[in-house]
Amino acid sequence: QVQLVESGGGLVQPGGSLRLSCVASGNIFSIYAWGWYRQAPGKQRELVAALTGAGSRNYGDSVKGRVTISRDNAKNTVYLQMNSLKPEDTAVYYCNAYDPNSDHGGATGYDYWGQGTQVTVSS
Repeated sequence: QVQLVESGGGLVQPGGSLRLSCVASGNIFSIYAWGWYRQAPGKQRELVAALTGAGSRNYGDSVKGRVTISRDNAKNTVYLQMNSLKPEDTAVYYCNAYDPNSDHGGATGYDYWGQGTQVTVSS
């Protein structure tokens, strides 16, 4: 089992910056990819940023150029640096960890999720 705890969310003015943190604990050795997703009211959860164990990165189109995902392996912490924030960035941001070899509910592979941290960007 893997536990993910996000922090760093809050209220920020447009154009401001935030750095979200995700601290992972438990059996993290089999995790292949880490990521940040967000979900706004009435919207589906969408990818913000992802980082594989090999070091490749992927960003959602809506945030590309404004966010950076990074990881501190020694601290088992994944970060999401967000700059030039817009009101459209308002959402609950979730940390994600993917285990490709885990089986939960009949599905091969499993995504662990944190509880989420609220990011609100005022107009």
